Amino acid sequence: MHHTGVALVREGFVVLCPDALCFEERQSPHLPGGEFERFEFLRYVVAGRCLAWKNILDMRRAVDYLCTRPEVDAARLGCYGHSLGATHTWLVGPWEPRLKCLVGNCCLPTYAAIHRTHLLHCFPNFIPGWLQYGDTPDIAGLIAPRPLHLSFGELDDGSPIEEVHMGLRTIARAYEQAGAADRFSHYIEPGAGHILSDEMWRRARTWLRKHLRPRPS
Repeated sequence: MHHTGVALVREGFVVLCPDALCFEERQSPHLPGGEFERFEFLRYVVAGRCLAWKNILDMRRAVDYLCTRPEVDAARLGCYGHSLGATHTWLVGPWEPRLKCLVGNCCLPTYAAIHRTHLLHCFPNFIPGWLQYGDTPDIAGLIAPRPLHLSFGELDDGSPIEEVHMGLRTIARAYEQAGAADRFSHYIEPGAGHILSDEMWRRARTWLRKHLRPRPS
């Protein structure tokens, strides 16, 4: 939708944009998009797994592939995502140490917000059993001490801002405890909804360039 992959290629990055299960070329010929995602989520739950873990496994395989490419510096890999892509970013981050820098735009729905507002959200956000350990920001906090930047729209209904503020404090504490307070950054755009604004994109590019630039020889 935003052609961010092409934009990053033009800045010199090698970019892979994999289709998530239930989207684009991985949709079902039998069920429309949203219904197929629901079907897959329930299929994994019955098997004692969840769709989030399937997404994580797929993204780790994407990293495996990138590392085989001769034009890729496997020591300088990053991840950017918008909306559900942002969810995928903070989901895969804790379990994929080869990602040295991560950026998520407009998606950190907390269970507190989901329950308060009766929000029906994307299925990868629902991880069976996780609530006994924490909320979704506690997952993102596990990325510390690697660099993480998150942007939000103040009026984004998919990430209610009251809980976003609380979630950002949770993540900031995790980075402080890891001795890496300067490696977590966030931005909330006043009056904005579920968008990738020029300022959000500028901050995303700046963060990626800052933390993935070549090391001095």
